[in-house]
Amino acid sequence: MKTSSILDLSRPLTAEFERDPKGSKIAQILQEYARSKQCWKDFALFAPSVYTRNLIERNEWFELLLLCWDAGQSSPIHNHAGQNCWMAVLEGEIEEVQFDCPKTDARCELVQRGTKTYVPGKVGFINDDIALHLVRPKHGRRGVSLHLYSRPIETCQLYDEATGTIVMRTMAYHSIRGSVVAK
Repeated sequence: MKTSSILDLSRPLTAEFERDPKGSKIAQILQEYARSKQCWKDFALFAPSVYTRNLIERNEWFELLLLCWDAGQSSPIHNHAGQNCWMAVLEGEIEEVQFDCPKTDARCELVQRGTKTYVPGKVGFINDDIALHLVRPKHGRRGVSLHLYSRPIETCQLYDEATGTIVMRTMAYHSIRGSVVAK
């Protein structure tokens, strides 16, 4: 296990959720970290074919992940399994594309709502009441973002824009606290 102050971030995050289960100061805590720290680089793991999900901390209150995006990679359109999600940009510019999903039976006819761009030090927030979304780096460059889910997410729904189909995906990690997960 690598020792770095990014692991220390779990203390103020846990204290905030214990104080306020809705996490009213989570964005502020993440923003302060994103603006002033570089220790996350010890935990950054990139892969040529997919963006990586690198677990920093997981407890009863939250799951904290470092997501590493190579140029051209993006998440699928997805929900957050009823959890709140904060995203702090650490490197590059990260684009979020939001979608509405008017459901018809087991299908979803996605309607793109809009896009937002986040630069290093900025924090975004989303939950299922706001929209579905996909996330990706902008301008053909790499990006790194720190994601906090208000409770760990075991599975989420993925949405296919072309067909409207919805599938459940079990979430997985590429690394845990700096150690690569064996495949």
